[in-house]
Amino acid sequence: MAEIISLREAVARIIHDGDVVALEGFTHLIPHAAGHEIIRQGRRDLTLVRLTPDVVYDQLIGAGCAARLVFSWGGNPGIGSLHRLRDAVENGWPHRLELEEHSHAGMAARFAAGASGLPFGVLRGYAGTDYPAWTGTIAPVICPFTGEPLMAVRALNPDVAVVHAQRADRRGNVQLWGIQGVQKEAVLAATRSIVTVEEVVDALDPRPGAVVIPGWVVSAVCLAPGGAHPSYTQDYSVRDNEFYRTWDSISRDRETFLAWVERHILDTADVAGYRASLVEEPATLAQESVGV
Repeated sequence: MAEIISLREAVARIIHDGDVVALEGFTHLIPHAAGHEIIRQGRRDLTLVRLTPDVVYDQLIGAGCAARLVFSWGGNPGIGSLHRLRDAVENGWPHRLELEEHSHAGMAARFAAGASGLPFGVLRGYAGTDYPAWTGTIAPVICPFTGEPLMAVRALNPDVAVVHAQRADRRGNVQLWGIQGVQKEAVLAATRSIVTVEEVVDALDPRPGAVVIPGWVVSAVCLAPGGAHPSYTQDYSVRDNEFYRTWDSISRDRETFLAWVERHILDTADVAGYRASLVEEPATLAQESVGV
């Protein structure tokens, strides 16, 4: 059964240098608090996996945690580029970043195959593209029943999956609802997993459309209220649109980015400290970076 422990202890015990780590969530329930703890603990040489790497991966890459990125789209949603990701790819800062690119459908099929204990997933989407020439985890196959040419994608089985959810019970069963990505599949596919939650309750009340991830597939549950910020958690918090706008300025300059990480991540102990630091100093670094 899942252990209910602090996020600091979970990252220390479960995520190691060189691991393949998937922090999943689709515009909602993005596990920023866990990403910040990975930065605090100085993890290195990680292969980061995510359908839509956005601000949390920009922070991890800029902080030097990542050696490789497996993804299907990357950007600051609604704003533009991820400047720390671009700097790593174009200029090798803070060091070189290797890329493996897929489509959303390809990544979802890979996670589904990994969660099902299968060696690969199958889809039509890559037919007629040059993806197989550039990506070693894609290969053509022939359907044994119809003779139709299809594309196979190698199963994704991360060392660690990390997700955020609304709540868990005291046995480690996790419940999440609202917009979902591949959180369930990522946890089922991974060898180990960390789930941060808004609250721990005595019992999970039934909710229409909710997903329950059973405690026996979760390694650790960590209480982290507000742990999705600047993304949101349905029924608990709203999306911080201003943060995404200011991040574009913060992340453009290396020194401004490093100062932000120092102030709001490295100089804070946990998600509560991070949130307090933003209240005390909400946009100073963003203003400085654009000369305000």
